Amino acid sequence: MPDDKKLRASDVAFDTDLARLVVEQRLATQAEVQHCLDLMAQIAEEGGERSTADIMVEQGVVTPNQIGRLKRQLDESGRAQEIPGYRVMEKLGSGAMAHVFKARQLSLDRLVAVKVLPRQLSESREYVERFYKEGKAAAKLNHPNIVQAIDVGEAGGFHYFVMEYVEGHTLHDELLAHKVFSETEALRVIIQVAKALEHAHRQGLIHRDVKPKNIMITKDGRVKLADMGLARVADDAQAAQKEAGRAFGTPYYISPEQIRGELDIDFRADIYSLGATLYHLVTGRVPFEGPSPQAVMMKHLKEPLIPPDHINTTLSAGLGEVVEVMMAKDRDHRYASTSDLLMDLESIQAGQPPLQARSRIKAAVLKGLTAEAEPSEEAQAALEDYGDQSALSRNSTAVVVILSAALAVSIMLNIFLLAKQ
Repeated sequence: MPDDKKLRASDVAFDTDLARLVVEQRLATQAEVQHCLDLMAQIAEEGGERSTADIMVEQGVVTPNQIGRLKRQLDESGRAQEIPGYRVMEKLGSGAMAHVFKARQLSLDRLVAVKVLPRQLSESREYVERFYKEGKAAAKLNHPNIVQAIDVGEAGGFHYFVMEYVEGHTLHDELLAHKVFSETEALRVIIQVAKALEHAHRQGLIHRDVKPKNIMITKDGRVKLADMGLARVADDAQAAQKEAGRAFGTPYYISPEQIRGELDIDFRADIYSLGATLYHLVTGRVPFEGPSPQAVMMKHLKEPLIPPDHINTTLSAGLGEVVEVMMAKDRDHRYASTSDLLMDLESIQAGQPPLQARSRIKAAVLKGLTAEAEPSEEAQAALEDYGDQSALSRNSTAVVVILSAALAVSIMLNIFLLAKQ
């Protein structure tokens, strides 16, 4: 009997959590869920047994597929509670690759964030390998502007990754509220991210998914780069070969070379994505928009960038120049290092011109002029054809002049003969 009571208490807790998730994920209103809970209580009073899930499906509040997904989330949440050395407190969110929980590390009595790989992904060797690579990549980094890695492991068939808990919000949250950053505000944020990337790049790591959702702002205003989920060692040829032809990144901020799925992705991809993020902050819109991810990515590849200072005229020309260099479609025209980028960002912040950007723009212009000074074979053929036509035109003109002169002489001669008669 005690076991039966314990089982029923567990079922009640499960039903309560399920009802909470339905409301939290906005699948139904609180009133609709409460109506289902009241029906369940009424059935229990009459001696019957029905689950909240069954009643919600019968009442049309949720679908069977939605119930199945919610049950898997609760199962994963329960497994997260079993991670040794940690006490899970609440769920912070879910992404395509993991569920994230707020927890307390018992040994050091501190708050941490625990990322748990979903069950279906735990069965994929590729995802598990990528998950552990994230932990190992993040563990190499120790910087005040990077979310610190703490632990990685497996418990109860679930893989978990423990990291620093950041109390605050993301840049994405502010952009969702339609905030447009002033140049001063944007530079304060982007300079800190650039410092984080400079540290990662010096360790031979590229982030590959720099975007507003992965940039955290703490309560005291410090900026932290998060989610090394796509991070890769720059010279990892085996990983590069495996990922060849696949576009890793986020469409609004992804670099052209990532879209093409090139093998030798390097730090300049992060510079492009950071430039796209800066663009979004100061203009209130992404650099390229389209009806689909494919359309947006095609614009990254082909469409010229409208400089941010042409959209927001309060911005300095220097900031516009820096963004144009960061987002050059040809990565050879971008900054030669993250340190060079930082120099320009800090120069603008101090009211000075971005000398690195201007030198690269000047070099690109000169290169273009040099290329134009030597016409292509097609252009040369067209010029020669034009020369032939000009020569023909000049010859035709000479013939016309001679014929005109002969006609004039003939007319004068006829007039003279008529007058003599």
